[in-house]
Amino acid sequence: MQRAKPVHPPASRSTAVPGALNAQPEPAVQGVSAVRRDPAIDLVRFICLLLVVAAHCMMVSPVLHRDGKVTTQNTLMEQSWFTPVVWVLMIVPLFFVLGGVTGLQSWRRLKERGGSGFDFAQLRLLRLVRPAMALLAIMWAGLWLALLSGVDPQVIQLMTTGAAMPLWFLAAYLTAQVSIPLMARLHQRAPLPTLGVLVALIITVDSLRGAVPVLAFVNMVFVWCAVQQLGFLMADGFFEHRSRTWLVGAIIVSNLLLGLVTGVGVYPGNMVVNINPPNLCLLLLAISQSATLQLLGKGIRWIASVRWVQTIIAVAGRRSMTIYLWHLPLLVGMSGLLLLTDFPKPTDGTAEWWWARIPVFFAVVALLVPVVLLLGRLENRPTAASHARGPSRTAVTTAAVVVLIPVADAALNGLMLALLGGGAACFALAVLLLGRVPTPVLPQSGRDGTPSRGGKRPTLPAQGLRANLES
Repeated sequence: MQRAKPVHPPASRSTAVPGALNAQPEPAVQGVSAVRRDPAIDLVRFICLLLVVAAHCMMVSPVLHRDGKVTTQNTLMEQSWFTPVVWVLMIVPLFFVLGGVTGLQSWRRLKERGGSGFDFAQLRLLRLVRPAMALLAIMWAGLWLALLSGVDPQVIQLMTTGAAMPLWFLAAYLTAQVSIPLMARLHQRAPLPTLGVLVALIITVDSLRGAVPVLAFVNMVFVWCAVQQLGFLMADGFFEHRSRTWLVGAIIVSNLLLGLVTGVGVYPGNMVVNINPPNLCLLLLAISQSATLQLLGKGIRWIASVRWVQTIIAVAGRRSMTIYLWHLPLLVGMSGLLLLTDFPKPTDGTAEWWWARIPVFFAVVALLVPVVLLLGRLENRPTAASHARGPSRTAVTTAAVVVLIPVADAALNGLMLALLGGGAACFALAVLLLGRVPTPVLPQSGRDGTPSRGGKRPTLPAQGLRANLES
């Protein structure tokens, strides 16, 4: 992280957001408190990303039949042992917990610099929408070329549906992240009551989803915002200040409740089924995972301190959204192309098929390398010159709506080839609407650190230096 050199020496103080797995503070920059990114959080996020890629490699299994038809089978979901295992490996709630930790810290830093909730929403949208825009545009162009080349439309639709599965996560994550300024304000006033209200809303929606099935998708907001609130609690030291007995008790109780609601048939026992649309089970998993993360924090931090681990995390962490968005399209495309060759294809679910998942995983990783090198820069943190002005609130709001319309349509109705092109156009329009990165200003500080009258100073570094706008 680069910092602009202050005109006057900063006040000799060091502050940090408490908790966050004991994140280490660093000196204040231009009067704004800064928090060094916790390596334990980066390591956990990287491990979660690897697990997602590995799991999808065990799920995607296209089959070419003698009559020329192509179907797909989800081999992993058909295994009887997968249902209990996925209680441990369902790490999507943990993504939102970690997003809550880093998102709250980023919002507080931006707020201290004079930024607003609309500034935060703009920066979050830019960071997430630009990589997704490239994905949708390239997929749409590539699949249209394949269709014009004579590939069966059924195959095109299968590839479209399979490759676009990660977009539901983008819709949920965008909604939760954009809501951080509002939820942070509620959290500051009444943290536990805010979480309690969200839990009540989740249960209410779950109770009504049988009568009104479409209502279940409202929990895309309530569930993931509630899970994100757990990240807020972690950032503020709530879990850090609990005893080991309390943390172990939280893990046991949350899993017992999970076993109860699934055992009596209120919810399915398979957590993959529970994830889209989400329900109370995901929040119970998130509580267990948050407590477990706090218990294992010291060991995770020790592993994260190893130099070669730090190097890998530093590279992959800056490109995590590109890796997440592209791994499944690459996997589906590679699997589809292999159907057209004479390459040996073991029967789905056999021992040979399972052993073949290892080279498939490494093949996907190899394909990801050039994609990350070419497109990873779209994830770069936005920069701004000191004179830059952000777009209006209307433009930011419009951009958010323009982005959420296609991803919501894909989540509700599935993704079609035409929606790929429409989504790419909507995302491109959103990027244009979001425009420049805003530069809020704070009063100019004097030599003693007190604000001077009439003076203003930019809160972002001059052009050419990177602003630490996001975690």
